[in-house]
Amino acid sequence: MELKINSKYPSVHDLRQKAERKIPRFAFEYLDGGCNEDVNLHKNTSDIREVELLPYYLRNHIKSDMKTELFGHTYDAPFGIAPVGLQGLMWPNAPEILAKAAFDHNIPFILSTVTTSSIERIAEITEGQAWFQLYHPTEDSMRDAIIKRADAAGCPVLVILCDVPSFGFRPRDIRNGLAMPPKMSVKNILQIMTKWEWALKTLVHGQPSFETLKPYMPKNLDLKQLGNFMNQTFSGRLNEEKIKPIRDMWKGKLVLKGVANEADAEVAVRLGLDGIIVSNHGGRQLDAGESTIKPLVRIAKEYGDQIKVMMDSGLRSGPDIARTLASGAEFTFMGRSFMYGVAALGSQGGNHTISLLKTELQQVMEQICCENVKDFPNHLITKV
Repeated sequence: MELKINSKYPSVHDLRQKAERKIPRFAFEYLDGGCNEDVNLHKNTSDIREVELLPYYLRNHIKSDMKTELFGHTYDAPFGIAPVGLQGLMWPNAPEILAKAAFDHNIPFILSTVTTSSIERIAEITEGQAWFQLYHPTEDSMRDAIIKRADAAGCPVLVILCDVPSFGFRPRDIRNGLAMPPKMSVKNILQIMTKWEWALKTLVHGQPSFETLKPYMPKNLDLKQLGNFMNQTFSGRLNEEKIKPIRDMWKGKLVLKGVANEADAEVAVRLGLDGIIVSNHGGRQLDAGESTIKPLVRIAKEYGDQIKVMMDSGLRSGPDIARTLASGAEFTFMGRSFMYGVAALGSQGGNHTISLLKTELQQVMEQICCENVKDFPNHLITKV
């Protein structure tokens, strides 16, 4: 696909600044913030950027190829769109915009259980190529029903989430009324009134709701009842006994997201999972934990020959993708970067952000004389 970049926004940082101006403050802070004091949020990116790459300028070099084979499919780039909850709150119709852009650019899109579009709608947009991320429900019957829907929709990969045994403590969301149960304050309403484009598009597309969960939710819930429903439906910790029946039921590729240490990676290998995503939920769950790049290096070294090792959390650019691949990841995912793009540029945000990241990554590969994605580790200088 032709890469089209809006020259006014040549970096994810530019998109973030534009997004902050275009959407209500409570929506931006939900997207942008981490938990507690945001220590791990910022450490994720700063630690990635400690990684240095070695260029070779006198080697014969014809071209660099970003194409990457993963789970039997050859993608056009080694990055995809990570699952993000409540995407339609940040920008109306956001999951559909991003799913279409991912499909057009031949990169994976992962739909979250708690975002604002349904499994079936995203499967329609992506011709059954979207992945699905499961927040594990308390009730096995709901778990089974959602998994069967993902299977019927043709999702090739099921991602199960392990890093949300509790809801993260996020001061901004508490102040803004976006904790559970949520509430809409006068302050929030005033913020909406100053963001006319966001408000008009929200009117057109309707108030965002948990579309995938609608069949299991009582009708006409008020905000307090919605909070109680979410707390009751997704309470509990994922463990081996909960993963085993999913592995038995799901015949496609199964990935564990939220792995942050070698012990959990070993469990994933032992249970026969196909991949893991090293992640700390974008710094939104545990402020006192490690940044993602550090356990990635150890996990990739120990288990990279036994399971697909991927990573998200902290990546913001093509050079960040390159650094992460050089550190041992086979594939990468980003959430906030794409949401900044959609919040900034609306329906063009997905294509712009993907084009931007592809262009940046291609430049790095050409600069360091890296012929293909698997060659990145040969250019690693600094080991985290």
